[in-house]
Amino acid sequence: MEKKEFWMNLRDDDLTEETKTLISSIPSEKHDYLGRNLCKYQGSWYYFNFLQGVLNFQRGFQPEDTDIIIASFPKCGTLWLKALTVALFERSMNRSSDDLMSPHHHHPLFSNNPHNLVPVLEMNLYRNTQKPDLTKLSSSTSPRLFSTHMPFHTLQEALKDSPCKVVYICRDAKDSLVSRWHIICRCLNKEEDRNILESMFESFCSGVCLFGPFWDHILSYWKASLENPKHVLFIRYDEVKTDPHGQLKKLAEFLGCPFSEDEEKNGSMDEILEMCSLPNLSSLEVNQTGKSINGIDYKNHFRKGIVGDWKNHLTPEMGIKIDMIMEEKLKDSGLKF
Repeated sequence: MEKKEFWMNLRDDDLTEETKTLISSIPSEKHDYLGRNLCKYQGSWYYFNFLQGVLNFQRGFQPEDTDIIIASFPKCGTLWLKALTVALFERSMNRSSDDLMSPHHHHPLFSNNPHNLVPVLEMNLYRNTQKPDLTKLSSSTSPRLFSTHMPFHTLQEALKDSPCKVVYICRDAKDSLVSRWHIICRCLNKEEDRNILESMFESFCSGVCLFGPFWDHILSYWKASLENPKHVLFIRYDEVKTDPHGQLKKLAEFLGCPFSEDEEKNGSMDEILEMCSLPNLSSLEVNQTGKSINGIDYKNHFRKGIVGDWKNHLTPEMGIKIDMIMEEKLKDSGLKF
């Protein structure tokens, strides 16, 4: 993606007067590694135009009982979880298919990127309107799939006690930080800019970062999953990596499309895991040449996807500081990394 396109995507000149009025009354800081203004709403930090999307969503979203919302802090395995969810429902609708990866099977993942198949509520769908066209997401055989980076309490405000389900994926803070750094550098055409990384590190530690603080974000969904496990599923990225079959089975059961004994025996889980693997997804033509509705090249969303890569980029001191912060913030919650 061209640098100009990236900055155009972040413009704040289309804000409504209502959004401007709210921004003038809430905490605001120019503390972002891109030099962008951030404002704090309901405990989380947003770019001004993303806040407008949050407000539009809260006031305009009409949930359906079967809706599925995939939630995460940015760069925590979101694309992988989206792909797995799409594949689960596609397989549920086409159980008679012998091979979902066959070129004769018109699987949505072959022609579209997971981020486009499962759009972000506040950043895409509701960014400029309270009434987006959601007809393309409606289907008589599959639930509507959405995603969000909002914390749970902000998301919950619009759900109106709906029984729709939320799946949250979390990741080690250090790996998430490094992954976000890489995609920002790619979008700005700056190869592994250490100045950007150090700025992002300081923003992370202060909590004043987009959708942050990171620890509050995680805790909002962790607590919700403990209080309402039938409607909020908490998944850890490292566990999906170490036990993909077990985590996929748990996800399918939570979403109401469990694997049958025959499917488990005939390799259906293996097929889905292979199809949704980062090497396979990144090799597809659509992900090598396409762009998201925000103008970001799909290929920029794919990288290593491994656990512990932060050690190749953060100093030991940076890693220790993040670990200490997370340990303190998550104390007594029952959640550990």
